Amino acid sequence: MGIMNWQQLLSAKRWGYESRRQDDQQDARSEFQRDYDRLIFSSPFRRLQNKTQVFPLPGSVFVHNRLTHSLEVASVGRSLGRIFYNEMRKANPDIDRELPYLQEVGNIISAACLSHDLGNPAFGHSGEAAISNYFTVGMGSIFEEQVTGAEWADLTHFEGNANALRILTHPFAGKDEHGFALTYSTLAAIVKYPCAATDGHIKKVHHRKKYGFFQSERAVFDKIAAELGLVKDTEVPTGYKRHPLVYLVEAADDICYNIIDLEDAHRLGILHYEQVESLLLPVCRDEHLKERLQKLADFDSRVSLLRAKAINTLIGECATVFTKNQDAFLDGVFGRPLIEAVDTDLVEAMDTIEEVSVKKIYNAQSVVQIEVAGYKVMNGLLEEFIPAYLKQDRTPYDTKLLALMPRQFHTRQNDAYAKIRSVLDFVSGMTDLYAVELYRKIKGISFPSLD
Repeated sequence: MGIMNWQQLLSAKRWGYESRRQDDQQDARSEFQRDYDRLIFSSPFRRLQNKTQVFPLPGSVFVHNRLTHSLEVASVGRSLGRIFYNEMRKANPDIDRELPYLQEVGNIISAACLSHDLGNPAFGHSGEAAISNYFTVGMGSIFEEQVTGAEWADLTHFEGNANALRILTHPFAGKDEHGFALTYSTLAAIVKYPCAATDGHIKKVHHRKKYGFFQSERAVFDKIAAELGLVKDTEVPTGYKRHPLVYLVEAADDICYNIIDLEDAHRLGILHYEQVESLLLPVCRDEHLKERLQKLADFDSRVSLLRAKAINTLIGECATVFTKNQDAFLDGVFGRPLIEAVDTDLVEAMDTIEEVSVKKIYNAQSVVQIEVAGYKVMNGLLEEFIPAYLKQDRTPYDTKLLALMPRQFHTRQNDAYAKIRSVLDFVSGMTDLYAVELYRKIKGISFPSLD
């Protein structure tokens, strides 16, 4: 068995409430189902309905937003976890007695999937780029001397993954001082890149391709890692090997966005039905599917069937890879995403989908337009709020501007990093529409209604 072990990795202990009695599985909901429900009913999760996934938010044609994407990822993630558990139970009929929380793997993964995009700002990856560039080439570059080198690395490489952990654990003013108080296992399962910004951005090392926690949450993740027995990455000071369930959360996300972006592109007329069919049929692995498709007169229904079949195939294949390579995951030596470790024909089919997506979808005019507009909006908000919040002697305008920041985003700390981080909490949490509306008002482009 690997260096890490499921007995320790699967913990119902709650962040901030470690001394409370853990669920004895006799209640209506397990501890991990409670995680899922807390996220579903939370404000940050609801705000995902108005955050761009890829395409501009819907007008007359509905496309996915961050919320619908997260729900679908959670559904796929639960299936991946359930298949893994069923295979483990087949191999060992006594597994429920030896590892009572293993049957909860599907719930842990689905909760982590729900929260995997919580930290993403408005306007998708364009929002992340705008925040980073404000500090690297924008007005924010003047603040470099006011923070440490490690803190500056956070600011110049804003990362939605790290921001999700912060949202879930940070003691925002007026809120529960323990954040969402999720279980340790759910928190660990969302951290795809378990290192600080100073050790991330290594493209050839999969678990350090980006980074997973800000300096403000470094101690938080250290505590989670120690509790669950995560393996230290000896190559870097702040790094760990992934919690094994991260691979299943990542696979659920990869499966959904690769396949479902094609469905949205078809609805918007960016891709013709024949193009979508040629891309998805090789993934479906169903020799009778072509006949079923021809019986459906509605092209949207055909695409829906192709999407369902493709996702089902990838779920089964990714779960098989995870089960067969369990020791490698527990040793922390599995160095690529599950979707790249399935059979060669599927990998080639997914590579083709990615190539077409980059060329036809992610560079479509409507997508680029929202990215450019979003970049301007996010940068404009930071130019207003960060200097005002950092000033010692604020002007009347600064005071009125900061009154627009809700109380929860104000900090009692006086250091520049904490104050900047607070503004980033406020701005990154905005929905697309709210960010545009606030930007227009503070720039004098529009005025509040007097009704």
